[in-house]
Formats: sequence, C-alpha cells, structure tokens
Amino acid sequence: MFSEELWLENEKKCAVVRKSKQGRKRQELLAVALGVKVGVRGGFGFLWPPLKLFACSQISSLVRRAALTHDNHFNYEKTHNFKVHTFRGPHWCEYCANFMWGLIAQGVRCSDCGLNVHKQCSKHVPNDCQPDLKRIKKVYCCDLTTLVKAHNTQRPMVVDICIREIEAREISSADERLEAVHEVLLLLPPAHYETLRYLMIHLKKVTMNEKDNFMNAENLGIVFGPTLMRPPEDSTLTTLHDMRYQKLIVQILIENEDVLF
Repeated sequence: MFSEELWLENEKKCAVVRKSKQGRKRQELLAVALGVKVGVRGGFGFLWPPLKLFACSQISSLVRRAALTHDNHFNYEKTHNFKVHTFRGPHWCEYCANFMWGLIAQGVRCSDCGLNVHKQCSKHVPNDCQPDLKRIKKVYCCDLTTLVKAHNTQRPMVVDICIREIEAREISSADERLEAVHEVLLLLPPAHYETLRYLMIHLKKVTMNEKDNFMNAENLGIVFGPTLMRPPEDSTLTTLHDMRYQKLIVQILIENEDVLF
C-alpha cells in the first residue's frame, strides 16, 4: 500500500500534468485564432504578451456567445443591431478574426449583444444575436424579439405577470363572484352600507315594472353606476374606462339584493 507521503507526491505530479495539459490546450486554441503554429520560432511563443492576452479575451468572448446561444430554448431569429464604434486599444473582428485597423470608427458593435466586427463583415454575420441583459435597459418601447431573447422566454415577462394577476381576480363562478362582492360590502362603513342596501331594495322594485318603465337591472346600472361608483379622482379617462364595470357591479347588486344585503 502507498504511504501518505507517496500519495501526496503522486497527486502533486498529476496536478502539474493536468495544468500543463490545460495550458497546452489554451495555447492551441490561441494559436488557431492567430493562425500560427505552437512551438515554432517566431510564432506563438514569441508573440507580444499584451497581444496574447487580448486574443485570449476575444476567444473567451466567442465562447461566451456560443454558450448563450446554446442555452437559448426559444430560438427566435434576430438580426444584430450594429452601430459604428470607436474601439480603445487593439481590437479583433469576432467574425473573421482579423485585426481592426484605424484610430477611430474601426468597426461596428451590436448594441444588443456586444458583438464586434468589421463593417464589411457585418453584412455576412448570421441572424444569431443573443441580447445581453446588461445592455437591455427597457421593458416598454423595446423591440419584442430583443426583449424575449434577453430573458430567454417565449413572451415578455410583464405579459405573463399581468395575465396571471387578471385571471386570478376574473371570477368565472357566479356563486364565487357573489361571495366576493358580499365580502367587499361588509367592509363599507355602516352608514354607507345601510344607504346602499335601502337604495338597492328600491331599484329591485323598479325592475319589477320593467314592462312599463323599460328599466331593467342593466339599464339601472348604466344610470346609477357612474354616480355610486365614481372614482376618488375626477378623471374623464378613468370614468370612461370604468363605466362598464360600474354598470356591471350595480346590476349585480340590484339582481341579488336579497342575497348580498
């Protein structure tokens, strides 16, 4: 059996080998990107160190973009939103891997995903933009495809949230609806409750003469809804928007006054 010292020494050797292999693999990837051979004099081993670091960062960027595209379950096609950009320091095109020459406006950058390419190369880049959440600052007034790809969803999250909230409040069962209205009525101050109860009893009697006065519960809801359900703030837009619901709630109160009060 191996002693603990031998085992530790063996582990150290294995770690060195693994690290060497990882470094070798990294060098090979970098050499492919730069178009040189590893170990050749004047090639990879003698490159200017800052240039090697820069090329490594470009490879990391490409790997990151590839991972984002792979993880996207909803593969909506999206074109890149390229805009002319001035890069600080040396920069490489992420499409053709060639150097981007010049002092200003050396290329274009996608404002949605950050892809940097030559202006001419931008015409050949596939429609595989994967927006970065760090670059998408808006939910409204934003391109729909950009928004859903950034969040990796089929629809904007705000749509899902709003629909879930509405459906949780739109009650389909008539009995459940009456129970909900009854619970709200019990929250009214006593004077308000008694006045409303007395008025609904009277309006129910009015509907009994519908053949003569043409005033059924729906018509009475149209007449009394805006008065009884007027919003706290006098807003024409709010009043117009709420008119249908005002009519509906008064109609329910009249038709079911014997149950609700």
